[in-house]
Parts: sequence; C-alpha cells; structure tokens
Amino acid sequence: MLRVEPVTGKQKWYRSDSAKSVLSAIISILIGMAVGTLIIIIVGLTKDGISMKGIWEGIRLVFLGVFSTGRDGGALSFGYNPVNLGNMLFRATPLVMTGLSVAVAFKTGLFNIGAAGQYLMGTMGTLTVGLTLGNTGCPVFIAWLAAFLAGMLLGALWGAIPGIFKAYLNINEVITCIMTNWIAANLVTWWFDAHEIFKNSAEGGKVGYIIPLKNVGVVTPKMGMNILFPGSQANGGFWIACILAVAMFIMLTRTTFGYELRACGSNRHAARYAGINDKRNIILSMMISGALAAAGASLYYLAGNTEFFWSTYQSLPAEGFNGIPVALLAANNPVGVIFTGVFMSMLNVAGTQLKSLTAYNEYISDIIIAIIVYLSAFSMLIKQMLNGRDKKKGGNK
Repeated sequence: MLRVEPVTGKQKWYRSDSAKSVLSAIISILIGMAVGTLIIIIVGLTKDGISMKGIWEGIRLVFLGVFSTGRDGGALSFGYNPVNLGNMLFRATPLVMTGLSVAVAFKTGLFNIGAAGQYLMGTMGTLTVGLTLGNTGCPVFIAWLAAFLAGMLLGALWGAIPGIFKAYLNINEVITCIMTNWIAANLVTWWFDAHEIFKNSAEGGKVGYIIPLKNVGVVTPKMGMNILFPGSQANGGFWIACILAVAMFIMLTRTTFGYELRACGSNRHAARYAGINDKRNIILSMMISGALAAAGASLYYLAGNTEFFWSTYQSLPAEGFNGIPVALLAANNPVGVIFTGVFMSMLNVAGTQLKSLTAYNEYISDIIIAIIVYLSAFSMLIKQMLNGRDKKKGGNK
C-alpha cells in the first residue's frame, strides 16, 4: 500500500535542482581525478626511472600541486605558495570569462562554440587600441579602459554574426561559429602581419610577437593581488571577472531582460507569442556572449606580462574551447563558473609542478583535464540519474 506523505511545501536542500547540479559536477570531477590517478600509476610502472615513491609524489602533486613549495632535503614539501596560488587565479581569469560566455548562451538556448574567434577579436582590439593610445601619451586609465572596451566591442560584433544568421535565417549557430572562428584567426593574423608597428622587433628573435602592453604602461592594476600573492602574475583582472560573473547572474535571474532571454531559450516560438522579440534577443544574447569571451582576452593581455604570437592561423586559442567544460561543470550558473574556472586552472598549475619536480611531464594533467572535459558532457546525465533515483524513492513510499 502506498503511504501518502503530507505536503509541507518545503523541499529538502539536497533534493533541489541546484544541489543535484553541484553533485553531478563533483562526481564528474572525482571520476576524472580517479582515472588520472590510475594513469599516473600505469605510466610510473611502465616507465624506467620512476619508483613507487615517484608515483606517490606524482599523485600528490596532481591533487595538491598548487600548494607545492618544492623539495626540502629531497622530499616534496607543501604549504602556502603565493606564486602558485596567484598564477592559478591569473590563468583562471580568461577561463572564467570564456566559461561565462558559453554559460550565458546556454541559458538562452544557444551553443556559443565561437568563443575562440571572439577571444581573438578581443585580442586584436585590445592590443591595437592599447598600443596606439599608449604610444601617444594618453593617460593610463583612459588607455586601459579604451583598450578593454574596444576588445569587448569587437567580440560583441563578432558574436552578432552567428546571432543574425540564427535569428533571421535559422542557421544553426554551431556551424556559423565554427566558420567565424577560422575567419577571425586569419583576420587577426593578417592585421598584425600587415602592421609592422605592432611587432616586437625591438627584442631580438621576437619578430613574430606583438609588443607587450607593459612596454607602454597600459596594464591592469594589482588591486591588492601583489599583497596577497607576492611574486605571482595575479592582478585585478580576476576581481573584474568575478564582478562580471555576478553581474551576469543578476541580469539573468533578476531582470526583465534576463527573463526574456531565458524565455527565448526555453521556447522561441512561445516567447514570440507572448510578445517577446525573439530575433532581437537571440542577437543580443550572442553579442553578450561574444563580449564576455573577448573580455577574457582583454584581461589576459592587459596584464602586461603576456605576449601574443600573431601567427594564429595554425591553431585557435584553447581558452575558447575550455570555456565549454567550465560552463558545463558549473551547470551554466554564472557564479559557479568562477569556481570551475579556478579548478581547471589549478590542474594547469599542477601540471607545471609535475613537470618540474618529478620525472612525469605536464601532459598528465592535460589528460586529466581532457577526461573531466569529456565527463562534463555527462554531468546532465548524472543529474538525470539522481532525479530518477529520487523519483523511484518517492514512488516506493
């Protein structure tokens, strides 16, 4: 006999949709880390020169590499490492922004696989404006702001292209984004190749690189990062990324405009029937996504200590594609993207420590990231399994 529970109107927190999203992401990460650990063991057992102690050190560095302080008397030591932690946040900044770009598009029913191209357009706009204004003696703050906004503007315009094709011709945005990615790569390559003034020819052997913005003084302020993480690359760009993530969360969940975007994502035709301009919102959604991806590039190169290799046609920036698993692991929550972006960056730092302190190479961490990326696509499946488990329990009552 079925027992009917009284309706209290209050759902237990661990059965909420948000809790299941977080749990599914954690399960995906744990499986990825477990498989990575297994790979470390297998490689250690099959490669000469790696002992059981070396295997154990490799495992520890994968999980705790960001806290590694080197070797003390031959043994690995761990503790507060401001350089590793600061570099982790610095590397996380573009990942947070591209993850945010993908998440916002997902929330509105679109798949922005064009973040790589938008990232490149942001790079071109930021470096061009920053170097031009920096050489004219323009005040640093104005030059920085103009460079940042120029990058975002170019990214928004580049994101509008697949949005227009989707809105008016119903062409799948994935196809258009792939095309615009490679167009952007070749366009940026041509732009910097055609303008010798931007090339770092002053430093020998760097003719293929663009002058870093630190040479003209247009850099992002540290905003306290130099006190928290002395000696690292961290700067205020991470705080700006966090502010933008919170702003996107508020926009999507607390404003009429955000509601219209999500309504179009849920059902474009129903939204139109309700009086929402679906075409406009599709284009605006892709423009916002493009601006966010470009902002990732802007913040990365405005750090000043980064250099851009102009011959981009050989490959697309990995940050554009790594934003996809960052968004998926965060269940497309703009605030959650901050944490998943930092986690992915943590694995990158661990890979660097693995290479410098053991006989392993950094590609082990790349394999772990690849596994987690693959499993992130199954996070929704894991969430469905958790939902099915709760329904089964409810039916047995």
